[in-house]
Amino acid sequence: MTASKSELSDRLESIDLAICDLVRQRTELLRSLRSTVGSLDDHTAQSLNSVRAAYGPEKDEMQEAVSRVLAYVAGVTHQTAVEKTKIAYLGPEFSYSYSAARKFFGSEQFQSVQTIRAVFEEIERGHADFGIVPIENSTDGRIVDTLTMFVRKEVHICGEVYLPIHHNLLARCSRSEIKEVYSKPQALSQCRAWLAEHLPGVKWIEVASTALAAQIAANTPNAAAVASKDAGVALGLDLVAQDIEDNPDNVTRFAVIGSKDSEPSGRDKTSLMFQVPHKPGALADAMLVFRDRGLNLTWIESFPIPGSLNEYFFFVELDGHRKQEAVQAAIVALQAMSLRVSILGSYPKGMR
Repeated sequence: MTASKSELSDRLESIDLAICDLVRQRTELLRSLRSTVGSLDDHTAQSLNSVRAAYGPEKDEMQEAVSRVLAYVAGVTHQTAVEKTKIAYLGPEFSYSYSAARKFFGSEQFQSVQTIRAVFEEIERGHADFGIVPIENSTDGRIVDTLTMFVRKEVHICGEVYLPIHHNLLARCSRSEIKEVYSKPQALSQCRAWLAEHLPGVKWIEVASTALAAQIAANTPNAAAVASKDAGVALGLDLVAQDIEDNPDNVTRFAVIGSKDSEPSGRDKTSLMFQVPHKPGALADAMLVFRDRGLNLTWIESFPIPGSLNEYFFFVELDGHRKQEAVQAAIVALQAMSLRVSILGSYPKGMR
């Protein structure tokens, strides 16, 4: 028997009410997850994977529709659940740090600060719940200012986000009229070959951020900036040349910092910093701590200890969470042979 129009309308209303209730439940769950710093990307990716499993290739059209709806619902519920979260980032607005913060947290209360050190200090003083700082670039390697602050401040890494970096030449004049190019040192370095070829003889001027460079270019005759497209659009700059980075796969990894650890997610990494005695074999012995417990190291960096000659801190990242037995055992063993061990944090791996 075919259902009447009224019955179909009632069923549709019931479905809508059920959707509303599920949206409310999702918001409450995200509020509970706030302390674990669950990335919007991570939660959405996990849900979308479930959608793909439920709606396979034979249902491509339905899969696409459900994925779009889920992504929208994820964004709205995330904003509602964490709307009071304050995020400090290296500004000004439309810097790459700002883009990384938006990618990880969605729409939040963002606080622009002028230095990486200031991001750490905002967390330390309780003026921000979380911060975003660059930690590694695929072209230039480690970010020295960030590692320096991990040595000096008691702040946890509680998440990470990967941001593809595409640099653009922005100005209010033609390329032939450009006499100065402004940007932060890393951005200029990452475009070194392009700038040398296409703007020979033009002066490079280093500033604190790409967004600040865009502001200068907007107000300075014959000046250009290496910055993001978003910065150019916001300030009314012309896109003189796009994607001028020398490495087309240029990616910066940002650390999400805060005062708390994240709970295990099943796909975690742990960051540590340690100092071993300055004697033969000390570092090799430290590396065996991880090998003997079957732990995979994904990153290791040496960093000179300020004021000491030939003395280094070592930053390492490894697969696993600090609450896992093998990771706990490695930390205990490392502490027994080291002069200093700092557990910077355990957190979900970022989505590439």
